[in-house]
Amino acid sequence: MSMIPKLRSSVTSISTILTPAERLRVDAAGEGLYRALHRDSVDDVIRDLKEQRGVAAVLMSVTRCEQREATLRVASMVREFPGVPTVALLTRFEEQTPHTVLTLGRSGIQTLVDVRQPTGWRELRSVLLAARGSDIERLALTQLTADLAGTPPDCWQFFEMLFRCPVKVNTVRALADQLEVLPSTLMSRFFRAHLPAPKRYLAMARLTRAASLFENSGLSVANVSNHLDYSSPQSFGRHIRTILGVTAVDFRHRYDGEGMLHRFREELILPFLNIFRTFTPLSGPPGRVPPSGWQTLESVQPRSD
Repeated sequence: MSMIPKLRSSVTSISTILTPAERLRVDAAGEGLYRALHRDSVDDVIRDLKEQRGVAAVLMSVTRCEQREATLRVASMVREFPGVPTVALLTRFEEQTPHTVLTLGRSGIQTLVDVRQPTGWRELRSVLLAARGSDIERLALTQLTADLAGTPPDCWQFFEMLFRCPVKVNTVRALADQLEVLPSTLMSRFFRAHLPAPKRYLAMARLTRAASLFENSGLSVANVSNHLDYSSPQSFGRHIRTILGVTAVDFRHRYDGEGMLHRFREELILPFLNIFRTFTPLSGPPGRVPPSGWQTLESVQPRSD
């Protein structure tokens, strides 16, 4: 089987404003997952967001945001860069902490991670992992917008949902619910148009997300499997072998997010552009019922296994 080589290998960058003690702990907690760019002011962080395209999130110490001027600059930053999540980090509780937390909330920060307990550091890794995953989703939607220019709105809606849907949407039935169409209707319309099954599109989109997460050397197969809501690492491995014919370890070595996105487009988008110009999977005329085997096959996908 032909494989698309990895196009790049990277670790997520996050821009931070932390105390010296917090910097050390954040670096230790994120080894292999992210690279912290420690800054001394909000203006320095804004400069990162403007000049370093790889910054996936901003991490702000509650302790460093106790001055009114700092919270005003944070509010301005959050408004200016709504696509980059800003996370507040709480490492100690002082008299002014409740007021600062409320002020940060009013500034637009929606996520507060309390790391005074060990579980907080796991939560921080999870939050930043989710931010890393959003990078490939934005890239995919940007590329597909160009590929599918001029297609009917509900054709675009199907492909947009593949990369916007929550990771728990892992079956065609769940995807159809998101799109407000019957699963049998959706499958029938793809079948009648001589397109690959919706299951194939969903599976390849999920593996594109997985490949992007694997770019972080600190994440194990189990970590990625859990984040993408597979029932187990073994289920995840079976899914990769079924779709691509390789092991999870081989998959990690051969693909990154951009490489899998390239394969997704080469196999499932570009050969069918003429069909997509008039394809209406959500509002088209009802199609004939697909062969009974389809219904069985659609149910054999992890969580999905």
